[in-house]
Amino acid sequence: MSPETGREIALSLREVSYTYPGSEVPALNNISLAVAKGEIVFVTGPTGAGKTTLCLAASGILHHEYGGSLEGAITIFGKNVRDYRSMGEIGRDVGVVFDDADAQLIFTTVEEEVASGLENLGLPREEMERRLRAVMEATGIADLAERAPHTLSGGQKQRVALAATIALGTKILILDEPTAELDTEATAAVSALLRRLSDEGTAVLIVEQKIGELAAIADRMVVVEDGAIARTGSPAELMQESLREQRAGGNARPPAPALALPGAPVISVRGLVHRYDGVVAIRGIDLEVAPAEIVAVVGENGSGKTTLVKHFNGLLRPTEGSVTVDGLDAATVPVAELARHVGLVFQNPDTMLFAETVADEVAFGLKNVDPGASEERVDAALREVGLLHRKTAYPRALSRGERQRLAIACVIAMKPKVIVLDEPTTGLDTRESERVMEILGRLRQDGHTIVMVTHDMRLGAEYADRIVRMDQGRVVRDSRTYEEEPCLKSCSMSPGRAPFTASTRSPS
Repeated sequence: MSPETGREIALSLREVSYTYPGSEVPALNNISLAVAKGEIVFVTGPTGAGKTTLCLAASGILHHEYGGSLEGAITIFGKNVRDYRSMGEIGRDVGVVFDDADAQLIFTTVEEEVASGLENLGLPREEMERRLRAVMEATGIADLAERAPHTLSGGQKQRVALAATIALGTKILILDEPTAELDTEATAAVSALLRRLSDEGTAVLIVEQKIGELAAIADRMVVVEDGAIARTGSPAELMQESLREQRAGGNARPPAPALALPGAPVISVRGLVHRYDGVVAIRGIDLEVAPAEIVAVVGENGSGKTTLVKHFNGLLRPTEGSVTVDGLDAATVPVAELARHVGLVFQNPDTMLFAETVADEVAFGLKNVDPGASEERVDAALREVGLLHRKTAYPRALSRGERQRLAIACVIAMKPKVIVLDEPTTGLDTRESERVMEILGRLRQDGHTIVMVTHDMRLGAEYADRIVRMDQGRVVRDSRTYEEEPCLKSCSMSPGRAPFTASTRSPS
């Protein structure tokens, strides 16, 4: 029984330590944590602290699929994960959702994705239909039932992955950054659903960077640092402690407007329409982006943000209208040619990483556009993002923040005029988020145009020259951050931060 709740322990880690294959530094160090039936435990901490490894350990994946050195005991309703024959057997008791939704979506429609697990349970048809409809309504994806998962936004994919897992009805849920790409409304809906499941007896372990809606519904909050539990307590206590630390960090400096370079637009969008299998995702957009400008594209999940920016490098072609980038017609120029002018950093950096070393990762794309490129070009890109000392490391062994910076290095090594980033700070803590944005600020000072998709209005308010707000496939507002968004001036600056200007280059 749990001493905190008096209820049966569903999931337990006792003195668990883990070291990845090929590494000498433990990713987890003597972790002891229990989650009772009907309890929600919220785990947070800085990027690279070991939170995702904790999820992998708790779900049995480390033991059954990773290898490495695992010490201590991990039990599910009293049964050691070592005693399960496979992850399939564990999956009857434990549902897991990781931050890479794409890796979990394999079917041709959203409805098939959610229904697949229910069919494996052998439920009567009526019960399967009831549960399918209920979970799709609860996660806000009922209107997406016939859509192909690959046509969805990142936030929509995340909700589908969550729905497919919740539909299984497991008594333990382990969720790694389940709302990282969700807007405010979707996050509130997921929070209400998780609270209801816990009231019905489900044990929920949540790992999140965002301390907000999900932390508020938790029974207990745990802070992980350097692979160990640093603090534990009620969410209210630890959130107050975090707020005091932020206030002690200093006062916000008044913002100053940032100026783009004069000249013809480097991106020009005219009457852009895009349809996915008959579904209209972009509805007649007109947009211009100036050289050396930072533009934040914001909006709710499914508003068309990612669809818009994929036209800039030819991953999508217009159904109607035109897109011109650096003087090239993005509707007709080969993607390989556009890559010399436009670099795209995807939402999930892991979709870009496959080489054996950090240096090889950067060199791969660079050699494709410039076969004679020197090793110094690789070193320069890694130096820019603060990873030169990790050039021989295995990319997958890096922290999430380091992998994000590596993905940026892969793009900037090719020196494109335009850099597009889709949710560049998803899953990162405040320090890593600021580090990424400082890199982008330096790139802008060197003449690069930056377009970043984000659902984080604070990020746009602090670092962008313009905020382009989208809704239902249209641009509904296009404003200068500090001239036309007065509410952002007072509510969005974090302590000690100011936007980049032509006269304030960040130190390298």
